Amino acid sequence: MSYMTHQSTIKPLSVNDLALMKQQGEKISCLTAYDASFSALIDKVGIDVMLVGDSLGMVIQGHDTTLPVTISNMVYHTRCVSQARRRAFVIADMPFMSYCTPVIAAKNAAKLMQQGGAQMIKLEGSHVEVVSFLVNQGIPVCGHLGLLPQKINQLGRYKVQGRESTEAVQIIDDAHQLQQAGASLLVLECVPADLAREISMQLRIPVIGIGAGVNCDGQVLVLHDMLDIGILKRPRFSKNFMQEATTIESAIDAYHQAVKQSRFPTTEHSF
Repeated sequence: MSYMTHQSTIKPLSVNDLALMKQQGEKISCLTAYDASFSALIDKVGIDVMLVGDSLGMVIQGHDTTLPVTISNMVYHTRCVSQARRRAFVIADMPFMSYCTPVIAAKNAAKLMQQGGAQMIKLEGSHVEVVSFLVNQGIPVCGHLGLLPQKINQLGRYKVQGRESTEAVQIIDDAHQLQQAGASLLVLECVPADLAREISMQLRIPVIGIGAGVNCDGQVLVLHDMLDIGILKRPRFSKNFMQEATTIESAIDAYHQAVKQSRFPTTEHSF
């Protein structure tokens, strides 16, 4: 079989593939991506999911928060990523105030899928009505609980969520409600490892952690953090995979293997 023929037979992973990975106990590897070159490289290594994160506001655009990112920014970067990948599942973030009502959310999600090529959209918080409405329109949804960067002006600072028992109970309840509303995936950010393990065990859908311990169904990191090329200080839950690598590709592969083999995150990168 020629290289070109082999490439043409590769099909992108689907939401069903991710669900099956959870059922079979295979960890899901995920990285953020924002352009075609990194998309192709991440895809080549075999990373399962690429998240076009609104974190691009910080690592690409140089802002202090994700709030200035627009839906047009997200569509542009999602298109760059989806054009270059062959296998990885592509999720796109819904930026700040792009899903304040179900109808507004549907219009913006449609742009990310029709123009951007996203296979799923992700939104922050327990917006059950919005999630339910989107799912009814045939739009796959990834939820996001724990630390919600788009609420930084309410939170005051980036900090671990769910340490208090009432907070933990609320996050568990929100997770179940999002699953009930039809979400196919859930990201847990900056929550105690024990809480993330409990939620991952209780939910049918895959749970992807970032700063949420090793017992989630998968892991995601911001690409620029794990390559140690970000402008801002690298979060405690991230790791510099370039430190022991000779190339960017080998650093991404080291991360991929560490996730698959449950060697990342360690307690050092957890709460």
